[in-house]
Amino acid sequence: MLKHLTIHNYALITDLDITFESGFSVITGETGAGKSIILGALALLMGARADIAAITEGEQKCVIEGEFDLTNYGLESLFEEAEIDYSSSCIIRRELLSSGKSRSFVNDTPITLAVLKSLASKLIDIHSQHQNLLLSEEGFCLGIIDSLAENQDIAESYSKAYQAYRETENE
Repeated sequence: MLKHLTIHNYALITDLDITFESGFSVITGETGAGKSIILGALALLMGARADIAAITEGEQKCVIEGEFDLTNYGLESLFEEAEIDYSSSCIIRRELLSSGKSRSFVNDTPITLAVLKSLASKLIDIHSQHQNLLLSEEGFCLGIIDSLAENQDIAESYSKAYQAYRETENE
């Protein structure tokens, strides 16, 4: 769950701090209020292609940072594979430099864009008007149900047992 979002020097945003409470969050506002800019920053945090034109004019870099509560997400193995220290509280940061370079970090550990995309896809699902991409994926819906029911241990146990069954069947 996204707990906090910080944006510095992105497009028209000089400094923005948003704290999200648990539960359903919606970003609303009139046309021109800046909703699309915030969504653009979130997309950058999720690994979208970086464009130096997004840096506020006259600045050397922009930084988008999100703090997430990973409790009940079952992402320990993803962190292990990426050789990142796991913590139930996670900070993802993306920096875009005026030189055109982009850097990504999880808990201050540098990561590749592929790792960022993999992790972010499990943490953020943006639903804009007429868009509900992940809701059509069976695995995503089951993950939400397991998370809400706090069934991570049961789901993981089942997954291991099923994998052992498939290996035995193949033998």
